[in-house]
Amino acid sequence: MFNKWYDLYEDWELIESSFAAQYNIRLSQVDNMSWQEFCSLLNGIMPKTPLGSIVAIRSEEDKDILKNFTKEQHKIRNDWRNRNNPIKDMTNEEKEEKIKEAQNLIKEMFGGI
Repeated sequence: MFNKWYDLYEDWELIESSFAAQYNIRLSQVDNMSWQEFCSLLNGIMPKTPLGSIVAIRSEEDKDILKNFTKEQHKIRNDWRNRNNPIKDMTNEEKEEKIKEAQNLIKEMFGGI
């Protein structure tokens, strides 16, 4: 349900402002929204909201678009990716083990070739 491009805690203000902009819902004033409804609405946040625009920056992969990013957009993207890189905290041994796991999986997929 949640994706790797936002964090419920870190991005709460963006979530609140996006709900207000897109749905005209002030989350601080809602006492009867179910978790399921909240999750559904959050998954429907559009790109032209505060959260949507930040997610678009964080997740961009197109080199032509990245060439036109401002310094601030690059900073937003790079800061997020540096903070949320699972490999960063792995030891060399753990990295080697993950590589072996991936290699074995690929071998299995292609019949042990």
